[in-house]
Amino acid sequence: MRRPPTPLPLLLALAGCATGPTMHTLAAPRPPAVDATLGVGDVFDVRVFEEPDLSATYRVGSEGTIDYPLVGRVQVAGRLPGEVAMLIERELRKYVHAPQVSVLVREMNSKRVTVYGQVQRPGTFPYTDPMTISQAISLAGGFTAMALRESVRIARSDHDRQEIIELNLRQIAEGRAPNAYLSPGDEIYVPERAF
Repeated sequence: MRRPPTPLPLLLALAGCATGPTMHTLAAPRPPAVDATLGVGDVFDVRVFEEPDLSATYRVGSEGTIDYPLVGRVQVAGRLPGEVAMLIERELRKYVHAPQVSVLVREMNSKRVTVYGQVQRPGTFPYTDPMTISQAISLAGGFTAMALRESVRIARSDHDRQEIIELNLRQIAEGRAPNAYLSPGDEIYVPERAF
């Protein structure tokens, strides 16, 4: 025996009662504008087209300089990678016909974030642009069992003042709050739960 068709309004009502997860979109904040200049400890490659002897990897020294073949000491701290490439290219023109120089940053060690408190591996980690608080906690190995995820604090210094931002990372993990972007120099503290 054939059953009568279910009325459309009833089907729509039943569909609205589904117990599956509800998908929603959160407006994410924009990443902060980050100073992309090179600093002490940064590591970068200098590549000169068809000149393998002039291509190498460099680490910015404590004085903000590198020693480059033929050119000598080059001040790189405070300059963008493209500016460093143009500077080296200009100096190389004295020795090489029409040099083509590119600079590719490998490690931004001068820009770091610190994660401490109730995480598996507290420490200081290289900042990557852009970087969220979830990524930083992940670099620190994630939370310990004692972590108070609802009250994670970011300490951010801006010249002569410090700002403290408190976030609920449980809400971020559950998709009920947007992820927060970090800035170089941020310190993330994960407190311990009180029983």
